[in-house]
Amino acid sequence: MASAPASTLKVFVPAGGAGLGQRVCRELGVPAGAIGQDLFEDGERSAWPLEDVDGCDACVVQSLHADPLGSVHDKLCQLLFFIGALNDAGAARVIAVVPYLAYARQDRQTRPRGPVATRYVAALIEAAGADVVITVDVHNVAALQNAFRCRTVNVEAAPLFVDRVAPPAEKAAVTVVAPDAGAIPRAARFRQALSAALGQPVAAAFAEKHRDGHQLSGGLLVGEVEGRHVVIVDDMIGTGATIARAAGACRKAGAMTVDAVATHGLFTAGAQVVLAGAVGRLWVSDTVPPFRIEQGPLREMLRVAGIAPLLADAIRAVHGARD
Repeated sequence: MASAPASTLKVFVPAGGAGLGQRVCRELGVPAGAIGQDLFEDGERSAWPLEDVDGCDACVVQSLHADPLGSVHDKLCQLLFFIGALNDAGAARVIAVVPYLAYARQDRQTRPRGPVATRYVAALIEAAGADVVITVDVHNVAALQNAFRCRTVNVEAAPLFVDRVAPPAEKAAVTVVAPDAGAIPRAARFRQALSAALGQPVAAAFAEKHRDGHQLSGGLLVGEVEGRHVVIVDDMIGTGATIARAAGACRKAGAMTVDAVATHGLFTAGAQVVLAGAVGRLWVSDTVPPFRIEQGPLREMLRVAGIAPLLADAIRAVHGARD
């Protein structure tokens, strides 16, 4: 089958995704498309592209996290309606770039008659007309792929961090720790990448965690950490309790230093207290800006890596792949 002719790529950044979206546009070398917006007296909003998108690949960048500009639901509705507007305006394909995908943790029933919100959000995004969804380090890749029928691209943020978490002493022994069972596959991939970057073997360890409602328990640590530089790897930080618990177990077992990497830094209520002093350095990406972190110990140990280059690469790959 002959390839379809190349289409123009246009990128739109609603207000809720402005910082990261603008950085993605700079990486792509394209200006952000103009957006028209209305706010009505009853609180309803309207947004639409002010540029012609007929026959174009239209990309919209919107991370679905709460911040002073809007709630998760505000941003989800904004994304859905804008996807619909792009379709109605004749876009050849709509590419939804959602660096942080809300409700990705609700990927299975955890109680009788409980919701599977990941699947519902996927249905909404598809119904609005998204042809491709690009996200970053989603909580469960298999659940993402099963929830969406359209094409999904999960960008792994590991390349942002592997060169930054080198041990303080050259050739020091390193162990990558998964802070719970769900993090084991992600930590394993990170360990392989870190081993290649350091040019030396990197060991693996696992910290036990049990959750009962909002209560965490479990103190078993499996793996060698004594006298080693430890890197704890997870996909996100909420209150910080999971990472703090794993870090404490590693220190108790004799770890020389403890750092942590988490792609999405939500830093919800209490994180500033829970994480202060828990690790030496804490790396996150800018899928969620750390606006909740005030000056203090956590701010001093926090390092933020920009995800825009990896997102731009993913958008280029999707734009260049024409059936």
